[in-house]
Formats: sequence, C-alpha cells, structure tokens
Amino acid sequence: MKDAGRSLGVELQQAEVRSPDDFGAAFAAMAKQRAEAFIVLDDPMLRSHGPTIAALAAQRQLPSIGEREYVESGGLLAYAVKRPEVWRRAAVFIDKILKGAKPADLPFEQTDRIEMMVNLKTAKALGLTIPPSLLQRADQVIE
Repeated sequence: MKDAGRSLGVELQQAEVRSPDDFGAAFAAMAKQRAEAFIVLDDPMLRSHGPTIAALAAQRQLPSIGEREYVESGGLLAYAVKRPEVWRRAAVFIDKILKGAKPADLPFEQTDRIEMMVNLKTAKALGLTIPPSLLQRADQVIE
C-alpha cells in the first residue's frame, strides 16, 4: 500500500492496534499526524469491533474504508473481496487435499470478485458528497 500511495502522492502512516485498548492511542496518533482518512484492514479483532471503530471515526470526522461488515456498522466505504466467494474456493482446495492432492501442486488463485459498498448515512454525517459515478459502480448503497 505504501508504494501505491507514494505513486499517487499520498503518504501512508501506520497506526498499530493489537487490542481494543489501543484504539484511543491509534486515533490520537492519527490526529497528531493530521490523517485525512484511514483503512481498517481485514483482521478478526478489528472486524469484531467495527461499530466501536466506526463510532470513533465519526467522532473525529474521519472517512474510512474497510470490509463489508465495517460499512454495515457505520464505516464509510468498503472495497474488498467477497469473503463468501473466497470461502467457497477454499472449500474446493480442501476437498482436493483431503482426496490426496499435494498442496504444493495446487495452483495459486487470487480472487477477482471485489465488492464496493458506500454508506450514505455516514457520508452525510461527515459532510461528504459521494459522486454519482461512484454510487453507480457500488454493489450496495446504504441509505
């Protein structure tokens, strides 16, 4: 992500969070660094605290992007793999391995099934106008 950001003229900062106790420090660090937005990475701990993270983002007026569940709990935008699709593909590989295939002999697959969601309630609360062209591309818009 840092390389991609650099090529776009965007400086990415990392705020490490290992438990919910770290949320306050992470948001304080983002404020100190004058962050304009943040990304919630796909992590089980972060996923389970999506509503808390979304509420903290709203309090600080920070746009954010994460997974589907994060947007459903108040985050602004999701642009991520369709997790059920990934699970289905994993089941195919597990079946092959259980039938004797060697994992090293199986081809590497990367999903191309990406979904985009926009939470218009959050956008309105942040004072953001989402371009119609982006809304037309979205798989789901929460109003």
